[in-house]
Amino acid sequence: MKLKIGVMGTATEKVRQAYQRKAYDLGRHIAVQDCIIVTGACPGLPYWAARGCKEAGGFSLGISPGLSLDEHIHKYHAPADQYDVLVFTGSGLMGRELTNIRTSDFVVVIGGRSGTLGEFAIAYDEGKLVGVLKGSGGISGEIERIVRLCRKKTGAKILYDVDPNRLIDRLLRDYKTSHFKKPSVFSRRRSSLKEDTLGA
Repeated sequence: MKLKIGVMGTATEKVRQAYQRKAYDLGRHIAVQDCIIVTGACPGLPYWAARGCKEAGGFSLGISPGLSLDEHIHKYHAPADQYDVLVFTGSGLMGRELTNIRTSDFVVVIGGRSGTLGEFAIAYDEGKLVGVLKGSGGISGEIERIVRLCRKKTGAKILYDVDPNRLIDRLLRDYKTSHFKKPSVFSRRRSSLKEDTLGA
């Protein structure tokens, strides 16, 4: 099964071209590494990441806040053109954040505002591996300070980098060598579940 990398970030079209380029390069490298990109199927930086992934021949999965394609496009004014699959949660903008994070093996924060902060909080609380693309604006420049203020050990690990390609490579290396063992990946019952599956 291919790894699924969540890209969470600024969901407005009014972002600097330099940040768009970083998002595009991030998505492109996700495709190059033969991984699936997961986003909230929104405009802004996640859209540019999805576009980079698709134009490099990758697979793009969008988690929609809407109940249907019509609602996705007309109620939420969200794009649909860069996705191979859209999952319609009907949960609204905030409600779909849980699905975004739990669908992803690990996540990357790029730019971001309050919605991205919520997604980061879920990932951090649930012990995920998180990458932060520095130099992309928004809350990405404040994550280190937020983590210090939280004073909470959750098992999460955060990697920071200014280079999108290098960040993805570092995250993949960490996930494959150590973080896949964390509770956010396997339940405590994994051995018995494996035995049940084999017995069936």
